[in-house]
Amino acid sequence: MSEDNASAEKRKIINRFLTQLTREEPQMYYASTAEISRSIYTLIKEHSNRLDVEEQALVRNMSVEEIQSILGFNLK
Repeated sequence: MSEDNASAEKRKIINRFLTQLTREEPQMYYASTAEISRSIYTLIKEHSNRLDVEEQALVRNMSVEEIQSILGFNLK
């Protein structure tokens, strides 16, 4: 998988967890990007066994900072 494809897939995974997070906790809409990133990081760690093997490999070493960076990029 190319780096561009990997980035796009990571973004899709993060957006999926962001959707889940805001559905389960609507108040997160008003939270900071850092707080949302930490929550998504936790969700990914808790639910990684539900992801495809390829998706698990993509998020295995993902940091809160990387999630925050991807979220910040998406918001611009």
